Amino acid sequence: MANHYRELLTTPGATGLALASSIARLPQAMIGIGIITMLVQKTGVYWLAGAVAGTFTLANALLGPHISKLVDQRGQSRVLPVVTAFSIVMLLALIIAVYLEAPAALLFVLAALAGTMPSMPSMIRARWTQLFRGKPQLHTAFSLDTVLTELAYIVGPPLAIGLSVSFFAEAGPLVAVALLAVGVTAFLLQRQTEPKVHVGNKTSTSSTLLIPGVRTIVFALLAMGVIGGSIDVAVVAFASAEGWPASASFILAAYAFGSMVAGLTFGALRVSLPIEKQFFIGILVTAVTGVLPIFSPDVYILSGLLFIAGMSFAPTMVVVMNLGTIILPPSRITEGLTWMTTGISIGVALGGMLAGLIIDAYGARAGFAVGIFAGLVMVVVVLFGLRTLGVASSASVEPVYPS
Repeated sequence: MANHYRELLTTPGATGLALASSIARLPQAMIGIGIITMLVQKTGVYWLAGAVAGTFTLANALLGPHISKLVDQRGQSRVLPVVTAFSIVMLLALIIAVYLEAPAALLFVLAALAGTMPSMPSMIRARWTQLFRGKPQLHTAFSLDTVLTELAYIVGPPLAIGLSVSFFAEAGPLVAVALLAVGVTAFLLQRQTEPKVHVGNKTSTSSTLLIPGVRTIVFALLAMGVIGGSIDVAVVAFASAEGWPASASFILAAYAFGSMVAGLTFGALRVSLPIEKQFFIGILVTAVTGVLPIFSPDVYILSGLLFIAGMSFAPTMVVVMNLGTIILPPSRITEGLTWMTTGISIGVALGGMLAGLIIDAYGARAGFAVGIFAGLVMVVVVLFGLRTLGVASSASVEPVYPS
């Protein structure tokens, strides 16, 4: 296992990219929960906290592909400093507004404007693609990237919550903003790995969603996000119903840990199966293991079952990213990867909302049914798009798409 990762990290530029990206991806995991904790600490109003954070998340998901399209057209070093600086200013304005107890309407406006924060996971993956496109090391690079993302979501939320609870309400978001500034700066200093701007891409006006196969992936990932979002909410409700609310933290950690272990292991393997079939198998296993949590009698069994369920997530995401680099032309890579991230983000938000409604009506355990239904939808979506994915993944010439 170690040889593939050693080979990866000895590639010029790879170690610097891995280290810088570890900082740059943390704010994405901290800011949403940081806004919630800050507002709850300051106002005690949960709906306002959730709605403002949701506004930021939704704006970020919707604006992300357009910012990434600009990055593909102009380059990371020209676009990222501008949009990151604007997002930082808006986030600081939001923090100040909360501190000064400004009207709620202003909080929503500032949260939406702060959503210009660039999709750093997509920027990072575009750089791994620049380094290893068409090479077997890309598989290992994406595996490492997925594991680092899981680590960010294990470390980030508790850090943001802990800072705001232990020091002052605004501490969590402030540290997240500081990490955003430091992380993006460190990332941009890695000049060696910056993707090239392709000639002719500046005139492109069509959406990457028109590329055959991309919509199948985005809708499948949206359903996959629903699974993750619904499990997050259902676990919290289940832990509370069992009389041990704090156990939700280690249950969800087991879920993420299962994904990390599988991701590291998968990165050391070389799979010869066609990429679209790997995708379908990953989706199928994710859907099947998503049924397990509903049978949990207690929090301990739930932890074990979610560890098993989590093991399909990272390998599936690695396959998705590999598939994306095959079907996306180099001139659209950042925008395409961002659409995939957007699909997951919207799915997570939708899954949490649906699970909450089901739990309120039918109880904690019923919340896991949302993930089961999403898994079924995901399998159907991929089945219908499997032929298109196969054709798209075998094509090597960049086509022209209608605007």
